[in-house]
Amino acid sequence: MAKTQETVNLIDKFSEFKELKNIDRQTFINVLEDSFRCVITKMYGSDANYDVIINPDKGDLEIYRNRLVMEDGDVANPETQVELSEAREVDPEIEVGEDFTDKLEFSKFGRRMILNLRQTLASKILELQKENLYLRYSDLLGQIVSGEVCQTHKRDKILWDEDGNELFLPKDNQIPNDYYPEGSTVRAVVVQVENKNQNPRIVLSRTSPLFLQRLFEQEVPEVHDGLIAIKNIARIPGERAKVAVESFDERIDPVGACVGIKGARIHGIVRELRNENIDVINYTSNIQLFIQRALAPAKISSMTIDEENKTAKVIFKPEEVSLAIGKGGFNIKLACMLTGYQIDVYREENDSEDIYLDEFNDEIDQWVLDAFKAIGLDTAKAVLAKSKEDLIQSTDLEEETINNVIEVLQAEFEND
Repeated sequence: MAKTQETVNLIDKFSEFKELKNIDRQTFINVLEDSFRCVITKMYGSDANYDVIINPDKGDLEIYRNRLVMEDGDVANPETQVELSEAREVDPEIEVGEDFTDKLEFSKFGRRMILNLRQTLASKILELQKENLYLRYSDLLGQIVSGEVCQTHKRDKILWDEDGNELFLPKDNQIPNDYYPEGSTVRAVVVQVENKNQNPRIVLSRTSPLFLQRLFEQEVPEVHDGLIAIKNIARIPGERAKVAVESFDERIDPVGACVGIKGARIHGIVRELRNENIDVINYTSNIQLFIQRALAPAKISSMTIDEENKTAKVIFKPEEVSLAIGKGGFNIKLACMLTGYQIDVYREENDSEDIYLDEFNDEIDQWVLDAFKAIGLDTAKAVLAKSKEDLIQSTDLEEETINNVIEVLQAEFEND
């Protein structure tokens, strides 16, 4: 087929799109063929008897029409039938009842149909682009991506990915002290992929706990390989975060691995989060011990747990209360978020009659005393205030050991 300038321009234009959007060859052929078939259907009522042949490498396109040969004067539909005399001008040996194929010249489409073809092609390309964008980022949901800041609209950031697709970083998904001028690169996690009315919208976040988790996976090989699990994350973006970790290999210290030698691993994450302080703690299913670790660096004097209502009453010495609450109340807020318990902080009343457990180390082994202190029971009265069943469950000590401790402590007060 002799290609007109219109044909060449259309194919060249599509080839540029193919290169920019990484459309595979078969998809390229299908979209172009569908566009031509739409035009043929509008011109001739049907495309059933037409063959569209495309060579995407060379830009060649040929359209063939298949018609049934009829006796002269018997043609009812010239689009599906052809007179014998006309067919024999091309093939002198053809007979009535045989199929006759001729090439349709693109120049016969006319200016109006050329315009229609352009519009159809552009529409299908746009639909394909949107569908590919939606599918691509659906696969990236929950993963970290990078984009270049191209625009700020009402403090929301609009980013471009490497293919020029728009990504949205809303203001409330930005860390408070984030500052990214136009042209700078931003990393964030994909938290939402919508496709309303065939208009994909990809939403990113730097405040999501998932962003922090993905950063740990990138910076800590043991987390990436599944040797260390991140059990829970609590964040106040830009201020402070607490991360509970657990090791599946007893030879690996999960906290040490996450922090790294001289803090090398954690420092990279902290810089990405605009100097957000990150506390990494060992996870435990022992809720008393977990709460105690979550409230560090404050040291607990005693604790009462209500598992049914998920509340905890925690008592501190006066000098420890401010540490438990933390600057701006961040420490207690994060501890509540991390453990899932409502933690109420109380100041320890001065009780001159109470005795610290360490004073009983001549009668009770120190490792036993440490087991009580590990769950926040530092004094004799704090231990005696708990039931024997609670002490057995929370300390994992034998009943005989618990009975011996209770007997020693009670004897001290009875002697007084």
